[in-house]
Amino acid sequence: MAVDDAEQLALFTQWETSPDGVACGVGVSHLQLSGLHCAACAGDIERALMAQPGVLGAEVNGASQRAKVRWDASRTRASALIASVEAAGYGAAPDVARSARELRARERRDILWRFFVASFLSMQVMMLATPSYVAADGDIAPDLERLLAWGQWVLSVPVLIFGAGPFLSGAWRSFKRRSIGMDVPVSLGLLATFVVSSVVAFDPSGPLGHELYFDSMTMFVAFLWFGRWLEMRARHQAAESLESSLRALPDNAWRVLDDGSVQEVPAARLQPGQRVRVLAGATVPADGVLISEGAAIEEALLTGESLAVSKARGDALLAGSVNVLSPFEMEVRQVGAATRQAVIAALMRDALACRPELVRLADRWAGPFLWAVLALAVGGGVVWSLVDPTRAVWVAVSVLIVTCPCALSLATPATWVAAAAGLARRGILLRRLDALQAAAHLQRLFVDKTGTLTQTTPQLAGIHMSAGGPLAQGAGQASTAQCNLSVVDAGVDRVVSGSVSGLVSASVSASVALQLAQWSAHPLTKALREQLPSRLADTPGLVMGEGLALSHVQEVPGRGLQAVDVDGRTWRMGSAVWAAPGAVDAEGELAPSRLSLSCDGQALMSFSFTETLRADAPAAVRGLKARGIELTLLSGDTAERAQRVAQALGIQDVRASATPESKLEQLRQVQAQGPVCGMLGDGLNDSAVLGAADLAIAMGEGAALAQQHADVVLLRGEPAAVVDLIDSARRTMAIVRQNLAWAAAYNAACIPAALMGWLPPWAAGLGMAASSVAVVLNAQRAGR
Repeated sequence: MAVDDAEQLALFTQWETSPDGVACGVGVSHLQLSGLHCAACAGDIERALMAQPGVLGAEVNGASQRAKVRWDASRTRASALIASVEAAGYGAAPDVARSARELRARERRDILWRFFVASFLSMQVMMLATPSYVAADGDIAPDLERLLAWGQWVLSVPVLIFGAGPFLSGAWRSFKRRSIGMDVPVSLGLLATFVVSSVVAFDPSGPLGHELYFDSMTMFVAFLWFGRWLEMRARHQAAESLESSLRALPDNAWRVLDDGSVQEVPAARLQPGQRVRVLAGATVPADGVLISEGAAIEEALLTGESLAVSKARGDALLAGSVNVLSPFEMEVRQVGAATRQAVIAALMRDALACRPELVRLADRWAGPFLWAVLALAVGGGVVWSLVDPTRAVWVAVSVLIVTCPCALSLATPATWVAAAAGLARRGILLRRLDALQAAAHLQRLFVDKTGTLTQTTPQLAGIHMSAGGPLAQGAGQASTAQCNLSVVDAGVDRVVSGSVSGLVSASVSASVALQLAQWSAHPLTKALREQLPSRLADTPGLVMGEGLALSHVQEVPGRGLQAVDVDGRTWRMGSAVWAAPGAVDAEGELAPSRLSLSCDGQALMSFSFTETLRADAPAAVRGLKARGIELTLLSGDTAERAQRVAQALGIQDVRASATPESKLEQLRQVQAQGPVCGMLGDGLNDSAVLGAADLAIAMGEGAALAQQHADVVLLRGEPAAVVDLIDSARRTMAIVRQNLAWAAAYNAACIPAALMGWLPPWAAGLGMAASSVAVVLNAQRAGR
């Protein structure tokens, strides 16, 4: 193992922290593996990693050939993790683009060389064996017949040592661990064939008869490596698809200096706050915001959206997206591992490293299946030794070779990995492969309203000033103002005179509201911080103040934001009934549809918003209904506003004014009745219900905590993607059932045929390789 591999692994390890933010020295690392040939290999690597002191947990997915390791840096080192995998006879490298590509290249070269040697020599062996098949008795002189036999033996030795070496070494490792894997019956079959054929080649008159099986043995090794090559090719395509966004990041970026000049710098050295110029056709080097007038960006690698997206000043830009129009300038906000592109890649690596329960179940059955195969092979050989001793070895070898637990073990993980890669290309990120099973059987979907069915960013429609307040003149703003503010609600313009008395500063109120809005990812606070400055600039007589020094800022899920100023006053912004109980709007009613700002419980200012449906929301609802999924609109908004959206979409079941606790309770009530329930949401107040749902789906533009509780993240932020997810999941599970049925039918038909003596060893080898190849190729349809 190269030293830089260990350094890369330590560099890309995610270090855990204690609740107070202090690093605790426990890291989670991802490894790209090679050399796995069956389900038992994943268990071997897990045991090898867990045997390393300091490893707290290890999870290996044989289909994607990835491992996720949790380790204590005070008891072990990054290099020891890779060394333990290599000591077990497998390859390992940090799961980052460069090392992973190098590991795949080595694996590709190794398989192709072994396949070439086995296939080339098998053809030579077959050429030497052909005369004995076509000639009549006595046509070939005995000395020439022996010469042909010795030639086959000489050509078979390299196939056994080099071509079959990985299988023999894998069987030896299993023997030392007193376990059994697919390499065991394969190796026993190869060794039995070679030993018996060698004895016959040098002693044709001996007790083992005169039949040679060198051609069957060499052809079997060639078939096996051909199947391994096809499996490897499918895995590499999925991995390369995942890494395509990583490879798209530029090595250098054009930084704009204070004097307006530009300087080419390494993209890895960019810092938040710096200005960067992105040329036409170039890749955005970091997450940031557009500071030019406009741009056209292609985000296909990140969101699955193939068309260019128009961006305006202040819009977010994602690292890895491509500038398809004219040059523009941006301000860097996130770099390196903090970019959305890096987060997406990390989430995908987590998903591909996990081993779902259905896969573990298949792996557990592989061991007993192989023991049964060994018993059948021994029993078949004993029976045939009594019936026809010359065919006893032939039958035993055929039984060992023809069995294929690999197909059973590959049926589920290969299909799920292919489906996950295909969904990722379309902007649907699976955080758990098990989510496909839940999505395929989904019966009831609870859907949030704001930011999910409606546009992520509502429009700030109006501002209302409440008369009076606790803030004394001079506390952050010396002057007062009399101002008329236009309030728009539900499309109706109304002018409300908001008299600001000498005790209240409108400028300070607006500034505090903007300060609090910076601490939340809720759609309403996001709209407020983006749109309030420009609205205030257009309002005569009101300017933005400097704000106050706030501390102890916290977000109360489902209610709003709270902070304390230097004078000990409590500021709240959120729902009116929480921020300012008893507050009334201009018409004398509670203001539940607005963000209300209060100080020590007295209302100062409120903000009204209008919301519009997402363009694809009606199609999403129709599509889900057509697939037999019941929909429930579960919203914390008022009944009137929730009903308005539900009627526009045709959703009958509406549950409004829901708190995070009541959302969770309603979900559990329905789950208790039996149906598989899912939740589609985006806000912080959806976190608890997402964590409890059988299928948790989060919008890609939503709160980070909501995404952490989700099984699926919709990167494009389109509810219609749920329909794509459901269709893909159902297709995937159908393919899994096809693969399992094929593998079971193949073994049920071929094992009895081998026991009856109807399958020669070469045909058994071809059947085994073909079975695994068929399963892998069929699994790739799930990714389309």
